[in-house]
Amino acid sequence: MTRRYRRWQRLNKMKSIMQKSIAGTVILGLLIAGNASAIEMPRLAKEHKCNLCHLIDKKIVGPSFIDVAKRYRDVSTYTYKGKEYPLREGLVMKLSNGGAGNWGSMPMYPIDPDDLSQGDLKKLVDFILKLPD
Repeated sequence: MTRRYRRWQRLNKMKSIMQKSIAGTVILGLLIAGNASAIEMPRLAKEHKCNLCHLIDKKIVGPSFIDVAKRYRDVSTYTYKGKEYPLREGLVMKLSNGGAGNWGSMPMYPIDPDDLSQGDLKKLVDFILKLPD
């Protein structure tokens, strides 16, 4: 065998090892990413277009649902427009009528200002508050 051929063999072997290493890294990354967002966005959130600004586990425009759950984990009341309400009722009002200031200056647009789907909003608030850390 010539020196050039042996060098070519070594380079091909290294190339094969690199390709397998990269493929393994990509697969591992996909598995980790799949586990990170294993909780699916509920139908109600999609219907009310919450998913345009929020994800379960990542901030887009507004906070992630998990961050919201963490903030209100040990809280029993919510202040909305200067008045204190039980947590669930206050958060439903916030979703329904929108507002700004709780998570920065970007306003949250009203989802249901005419109170047509309060039952849905209560279910959505319950879903968010029960999310794990």
